[in-house]
Amino acid sequence: MTGFDPGAWALIIGGSSGFGLATARKLALHGMNLCIVHRDRRGAMRDVNIAFEELREEGIQLVTFNLDALVPEGRRQILDELTGCMGEKGRVRMLLHAIAWGSLKLLAPPIDSEERSGGVEALADALGVPSESLSERIDSLFSEGVDSLYNLAQPPAYNGQHYLDQEDFLHTIHAMGTNLVEWVQDVHGRGLFAEDARVLSLTSEGNSVAWRGYAAVSAAKAVLESATRAIAAEYGPFGIRANVVQAGITDTPALRAIPGHRHMMARARLRNPMGRLTTPEAVADVIYLLCSDEAAWVNGTLLRVDGGEGIA
Repeated sequence: MTGFDPGAWALIIGGSSGFGLATARKLALHGMNLCIVHRDRRGAMRDVNIAFEELREEGIQLVTFNLDALVPEGRRQILDELTGCMGEKGRVRMLLHAIAWGSLKLLAPPIDSEERSGGVEALADALGVPSESLSERIDSLFSEGVDSLYNLAQPPAYNGQHYLDQEDFLHTIHAMGTNLVEWVQDVHGRGLFAEDARVLSLTSEGNSVAWRGYAAVSAAKAVLESATRAIAAEYGPFGIRANVVQAGITDTPALRAIPGHRHMMARARLRNPMGRLTTPEAVADVIYLLCSDEAAWVNGTLLRVDGGEGIA
């Protein structure tokens, strides 16, 4: 197992849950110091603090900031304090951008046919049973984990009152796309990156597949991926490698915010060659590998971590 230099730090932006926290756990296990930026309400902080204490028990240095990572003032405060914590020999070996914040509004109104598949009525007629009773039974079985019924189950409920506008797109693209560039520019400008540094971020299959309610996030992912290629090319001469990880469908708080997440998970389990969802830990394992010396020649690429889900 790779052990990192005592002066190596990971700067994880969005690290209190999901992929960010799983990555923090993996890196702490191998001796990397951590700076975690997160944005959580007071009610969630009990569990967050428990997770952070578990990280400290690994014997690494940990500094955390519960503030807005999207504004210059917040970024300045974090980097000012991090500079002092790292000391003269500390450097940022890895920057992971894992912010999951964006608008999940629809572009267009949902249509009537989305209320329930006509297949239920046809099946009820063939079986000679009331369609309402059959619908209830299908929904019950689907909620219990019978994934193959996802096409007959009650479809996702979408907000049919508010639709994506320019402001939604701009805020989402900034939060999940161009904000990465701002962090890289500021960390590099302060001379905080290690001589061999890694910049990593997270995308999804929604970068090329249209999911209802995902249009703004999909646009942000496209920007994130193009920005990553630009970082790889322009910061490569400074020893910075930049890559983006495309995780498969993963049961995270961010996924559960998406309308239709249960249907997405069902479809993913059915088509994944491994027969299950991706886990945050599986993605964290690959991020750890990308931080190793042996991964120094991986630069400017998109790496799928999905058990084959994307090709099935």
